[in-house]
Amino acid sequence: MPYPVVHVLFFVLCISAPAVYAIIISIFRRKLSLMDSIQILLLLSIGSLSALLPDVPAVYNLIVNDNVRHCWIGPVPTHSFLFSFFALLYGMLAGLIAYGKFRKAVYLGLFAEAAFLSHLWLDDAHEGNCVYLYPIYNKSISVFSLMAVTFPESDLFNYLVKSFVSVFCIAFIIMISLFALSQLGFEFRYRSEK
Repeated sequence: MPYPVVHVLFFVLCISAPAVYAIIISIFRRKLSLMDSIQILLLLSIGSLSALLPDVPAVYNLIVNDNVRHCWIGPVPTHSFLFSFFALLYGMLAGLIAYGKFRKAVYLGLFAEAAFLSHLWLDDAHEGNCVYLYPIYNKSISVFSLMAVTFPESDLFNYLVKSFVSVFCIAFIIMISLFALSQLGFEFRYRSEK
């Protein structure tokens, strides 16, 4: 498991790059109002907390059991798509409280979900110990171990499928984040040269 600061920095600097870009541009152009900065802080704090959500049991276990076992809450693995539903709900609840609009709350929930999935992505790259499909499949699956396949040890079709699946998982998380950010007002724009 990477350290918590790695999860937060990876999320902020890699997954939410348009928000960081918008902040930097707004600061340099001196167009950042107090309301804008509150929205940016809300967005980044919801995302950062969601990026740490799978490791919440580590804090509990450190205090109560004097260890840092962090992958399970009772019988439910925290590094699974089932548990990621709590990040979605957390983001939506925060969005309802902050914006009062269901549509914006859904997008903030999607952003929180992308943050949670980025945590799984980093843990998978580090240990490969994620029970993604719990309760359907109760064993660890590593997307990054699929990337380690080499062409000579498998046929061309198998090699291409495994390569596509692993890269698609990474791209999917980034696309969720970009979509949510665009709906919340943060985006890169294409400008045609005239």
